Amino acid sequence: MKMTLIQHFAELRRRILWCALIFVVAFCVGWIVSPYVELFLTQPLLNVWDDAALLYTGITDGLMIQFSLATLIALLVVVPVFMWHVWAYMAPGLHRNEKQFLVPIFLLSPILFVVGAAFAFYVLFPVAFKFFLELNESAQIPTVFLPAISGYLAFSIGMLKLFGIAFQLPLVLVGLNRIGLLSKESVIKSRRYVIISIFIFAAMLTPPDVVSQVLLALPMLLLFEISILFMRRDNV
Repeated sequence: MKMTLIQHFAELRRRILWCALIFVVAFCVGWIVSPYVELFLTQPLLNVWDDAALLYTGITDGLMIQFSLATLIALLVVVPVFMWHVWAYMAPGLHRNEKQFLVPIFLLSPILFVVGAAFAFYVLFPVAFKFFLELNESAQIPTVFLPAISGYLAFSIGMLKLFGIAFQLPLVLVGLNRIGLLSKESVIKSRRYVIISIFIFAAMLTPPDVVSQVLLALPMLLLFEISILFMRRDNV
């Protein structure tokens, strides 16, 4: 059944209000659980650092960190809900081939983001933090390593986001291929340039150490090769 313009706006308004309500509820829950999330996020550093101590450098640091983490939790909850509402709003007007193209994107995008963030948290962080600690301890002058908790959380959350976004590479490549903007043959021919570009990308977006750069570049190279397997050859 076709809907009038007013009905479309009414449905859109209803879906936006649902997303806003879920964000508020998730924020309230996030406010309560944020101290546990803070402890969870600091574990990779604490596990490789004896006598660990992180600093609050300002009187409002605790409040701002709790607010930031609650907001982050709310966003993590509401983004999948928002994507589902976008799909539910668009689906009735889409053709079958358009649905077949978009459904994998809506399903795989959050999964790849979580996989990328998990890779950073469980693989990159322990190696990188140990490297940084050993580098600081090897200084020729007496040093005291007391990082600010706000700086650490900003760095770690930023890296989790970065890896989550980087792991979207297969969706981008396969999507461009399926709509005819990128041929499989051209991707294969430019493989060597892609490899160089990935290492440059990793060097620009990771901390200035080879370990972090390689740990970002290697999974992206693997994802690039996997993307080629799902590309169609009939595109020009």
